[in-house]
Amino acid sequence: MARAAGSEGARAHRAIAFDLAVLLGLVALFVANLCLGSVETTSAEVARILAGGPGDASTAAQVIWQIRLPRAIEAVLLGGGLSLSGFLLQTFFANPIADPFVLGISSGAKLVVAVVMIVVLGAGQVMSPAASVASAFLGSLITMGFVLLISRRVRIQSMLIVAGVMVGYICSAVTNFLIAFADDQAIVNLDNWSRGSFSGATWADVALVAACVLAMGAAVFALSKPLGAYQLGEPYAQSVGVDVRRLRMLIVLVSSLLSACVAAFAGPVSFVGIAAPHLARRGVGSSRPLFVTPACFLTGAAFCCGCDLIARTLFSPVELSVSAVTAVFGAPVVIALMLRGRAGR
Repeated sequence: MARAAGSEGARAHRAIAFDLAVLLGLVALFVANLCLGSVETTSAEVARILAGGPGDASTAAQVIWQIRLPRAIEAVLLGGGLSLSGFLLQTFFANPIADPFVLGISSGAKLVVAVVMIVVLGAGQVMSPAASVASAFLGSLITMGFVLLISRRVRIQSMLIVAGVMVGYICSAVTNFLIAFADDQAIVNLDNWSRGSFSGATWADVALVAACVLAMGAAVFALSKPLGAYQLGEPYAQSVGVDVRRLRMLIVLVSSLLSACVAAFAGPVSFVGIAAPHLARRGVGSSRPLFVTPACFLTGAAFCCGCDLIARTLFSPVELSVSAVTAVFGAPVVIALMLRGRAGR
């Protein structure tokens, strides 16, 4: 028992050390996002501007308060939320490559957003952030429902990923069909949305994102104990008093709302939901949700903050799609971790 307690304490210390290291990296990336850009400022100037409040009328202050700061905060929140969504789906499907993008959830969100933008609103109408969140959430939930229906008939877990990919292709095909009959402005709006970007973030957007992501993040942390039991199998979870059916429903709702929030405000962002949970688990040296949940959020936040910095500054003034940058860095990470895990076995 003493050995087990010592092992648990060692894992806790490792998790705390990893979280602190990632937090320091996140702070450095956040400051870099505020300093670098077409209007370059030093960290001392940024500190002075932030201390002076948003009333400063200088160009540098307006750029930081109205453009860079809300964008950086949104990237942190949405990156952390997407990572948590991927962690929940990987736990739910017991599959290391499950995430909202791979399972077609992002494509489903895009389809419903396209329906509302092109069919319901029509030409000349602007889609509000609240309508984007509601549409993306509905699309995420419908797509997740299809995948769950298929999961009842398919016993091989790897086939669920194939089913999710197929559902994603169907949603993309229907979306392309709608685009063929849309007006030019709707096509431009949908194309800009679907590229994946944190640009254009406002303080109103940040307030909505913070309310959603922080509430769902707290829910994930509160579910740490039943999630830990669920990881050991449904029979074990039931034997220790976990309502498995209710837990599965909560996992679906929380992961769908998180992925919907990301899709609504940043568009489809790939590979963060796969790569960040893998990095977090590897960093803390454990799969226990109590340790992995905060590490997941911080890792996803740092990953998206760094990728957004690259997307914004690498070929400035041309801005890359953040989804393209996350794929460039996320895909090799997943491949390397899987090959390392296979070699270890």
